[in-house]
Amino acid sequence: MAMDRLLSVQEVAGLLGTGVRFPRRLIEERRITFVKIGRHVRIPESAVKTFVSANTVEPIALRPMRLGRAA
Repeated sequence: MAMDRLLSVQEVAGLLGTGVRFPRRLIEERRITFVKIGRHVRIPESAVKTFVSANTVEPIALRPMRLGRAA
């Protein structure tokens, strides 16, 4: 079984394009899977992918506007 790559909070922040406070808050609120190694906290790469997938919002298809309609 291959072990998932463990990322630091700083690496996760870089992947998500956020500051380090955001992944730290995800950890504190238990909204993302993490691993404690002594006093160090690491986030599995697959957990980041799962978090992004679960929070991805698909665009909606807009209906074309009808012309000639009075407001």
